[in-house]
Amino acid sequence: MTPDPTDNLPNHIAIIMDGNNRWARANGLASKSGHRHGAEAARDIVNSCVRRGINYLTLFAFSSENWMRPAREVQGLMALFLSVLKHNEIRQLHKNNVRLMFIGNRTEFSTKLQTAMAEVEEMTANNTGNTVIVAADYGGRWDLANSTKSIATKVQRGEIEPDDISTDLVHSFTSLSDYPDPDLCIRTGGERRISNFLLWQFAYTELYFTDCYWPDFDEEQLQIALDDFASRQRRYGGKNNAKVVDS
Repeated sequence: MTPDPTDNLPNHIAIIMDGNNRWARANGLASKSGHRHGAEAARDIVNSCVRRGINYLTLFAFSSENWMRPAREVQGLMALFLSVLKHNEIRQLHKNNVRLMFIGNRTEFSTKLQTAMAEVEEMTANNTGNTVIVAADYGGRWDLANSTKSIATKVQRGEIEPDDISTDLVHSFTSLSDYPDPDLCIRTGGERRISNFLLWQFAYTELYFTDCYWPDFDEEQLQIALDDFASRQRRYGGKNNAKVVDS
């Protein structure tokens, strides 16, 4: 019997979408053009993952450190972010039963942008198909600090004892507590690091790095990453050669 290729698909993919500015420079364009083409690549990859039946996709759209970029670039990113949220393609994802969620610290975003994010979440809240999670003003250390702060508050109130603190408890207060950890992280743009993204959740995530700039990352590039993932043996810290099957 021919094996089903979907057997080796990751359940959850996380993507660090890097290389928009370098793509723009390489093509003699302004940085805003790189970000615009990057948004188009994100749209295509979201649709590809939906078609392939990948249940969860988390996109690193804006990190905590991105605020340090030039003010004009940040303003352009915020405007692009808002336009994407207002676009008809969000409604098309809704029609396709896709749920959209946002993780990160929203307080620094404009009221208009925060409202748009909340509207998208509310619109798609009852969808039961694929889930797309957008990390915006997100940092892994921020996530862990928030989790620690929540646990410390409960200890202070006498709701839990220090001995009750476990990895499961810490996990329950992180941004992705309701979702499975990513099986695969893809980073484009040639860098070989995770840049403060999902530090807790990446404990056993397979990492895939490509020199391809994000605006050029298409379905063919995604398939190369998926083929690489399918060739790996995931041991989750074990030493035997048996393939671990998630329950």
